[in-house]
Amino acid sequence: MPRLEPGLARIRVKDLRLRTYIGINEDEILNKQDVLINLTVLYKAVDAVRDNDIDTALNYRTLTKAVIAHVESNRFSLLERMTQEILDLVMSRPSVEYAEVEVDKPHALRFAESVSITLAGSR
Repeated sequence: MPRLEPGLARIRVKDLRLRTYIGINEDEILNKQDVLINLTVLYKAVDAVRDNDIDTALNYRTLTKAVIAHVESNRFSLLERMTQEILDLVMSRPSVEYAEVEVDKPHALRFAESVSITLAGSR
């Protein structure tokens, strides 16, 4: 992860639990499953700090609602694809300098708590 430099803010959305269709097995195709999403976003916050105005900040609520809508309204065969689509959605915000997205699929393996994929993007 890049160093937090002056003028950048780090936003973290932790443990966003959603339900979606994820997987390639018949049971996974027919039934929604839980996924756990963690986002880390670095964005230019100079204007937001100076103005104390939501219109100059990266609105994490709006961003999270977009992630929720995308994940819950789509079907994914692979965690890699879901993770990339979320990353693309986050990176579509012009003020975002860096983003990291981790998606966990709880109980994907018999003896593991979860399996996760992490992808990152930067400008």
